[in-house]
Amino acid sequence: MKKELIVITGGPGTGKTTIIDALIEQGHACFPEISRQITLEAKKQGIEQLFLEKPLLFSELLLEGRKKQHQQAHQDVSEIVFLDRGIPDILAYMHYIGDSYPAFFDEASKEHSYSKVFVLPPWEDIYESDEARYENFEQAKLIYDHLIETYEKYGYKLIEVPRGTVEERIEFIFSHLS
Repeated sequence: MKKELIVITGGPGTGKTTIIDALIEQGHACFPEISRQITLEAKKQGIEQLFLEKPLLFSELLLEGRKKQHQQAHQDVSEIVFLDRGIPDILAYMHYIGDSYPAFFDEASKEHSYSKVFVLPPWEDIYESDEARYENFEQAKLIYDHLIETYEKYGYKLIEVPRGTVEERIEFIFSHLS
């Protein structure tokens, strides 16, 4: 059977991590979002908000981490592997902040493909800010738009996951796999 790499993406605060955590609890192979880890490492080095202070460095670190996740996902024994965000997410965020980037970001998005991409739409009722999520809800909606545009640019047909309980959302995702 063919290996399937499934991206779950969406703007900040849409429930991606909650879904990934539930999939992990169910025993599925998953790779979590790595941006919080990168942000925490930068804070240990005295950089309060790496994404805002050095966006290109932050994006380069994210790219390396997501490329490594992509490789590890291919090596995983599971037939289906879920990833909390994919490489095109990095470009979407860079477009959002209006930052330019080297060509290797575009090349990485072309070279590292995913089987399917599920997108979670903005959902104000569950949106929460925290120490690593500085965007407000209006900004989260703009990021969502950039995510759609960026993934479509790379030829992905996004599958929008409807709002609902975590279980309903997971059931929806599995109903669209095969």
